[in-house]
Amino acid sequence: MAEQGYELERIKTTYPEIQAETLEETIVPGLEWLMERYHKPLMIDDSGLFIDAIKGFPGVYSSYVFKTVGCDGILRLMQDVKDRGARFECCIGFLKPGSKPNVSKGVAKGTISTKKAGSGGFGYDPIFVPEGYSKTYAQFEIAEKNKMSHRGRAIDAFLKELPRLLP
Repeated sequence: MAEQGYELERIKTTYPEIQAETLEETIVPGLEWLMERYHKPLMIDDSGLFIDAIKGFPGVYSSYVFKTVGCDGILRLMQDVKDRGARFECCIGFLKPGSKPNVSKGVAKGTISTKKAGSGGFGYDPIFVPEGYSKTYAQFEIAEKNKMSHRGRAIDAFLKELPRLLP
């Protein structure tokens, strides 16, 4: 975000992450908890993979499911499934002292591949094929992936809001 004139400081800490139905619902309590401790403008993000055929699973549980069963476990779950539609979502939350939380969201639609492909990226990247493409996120160069990814879209949405949030 330095290119846009904003300087970030990374705070290496954890915060209680509630489990809820949507990413938006997980972001706000985390921001509020962190604000009680740091009293300065804060930004956090949360992402998830939502698979249509299994009712949005793993969704808000994506990190836990990845640590537990990984891409191979998702591929086993999807082994005989024809509807492979999925989406990645990313929510970026921002809060400054005395203000209300702001959440910006980015979504990337696509499908779950039938096998892992590629060595780039992380997490579910080797099994997610973005809409309009025939290769997985893990097969793209990082700069190319960032232009189309859920996180890239969330950052774009956040940057459009930021001048209003930091007058």
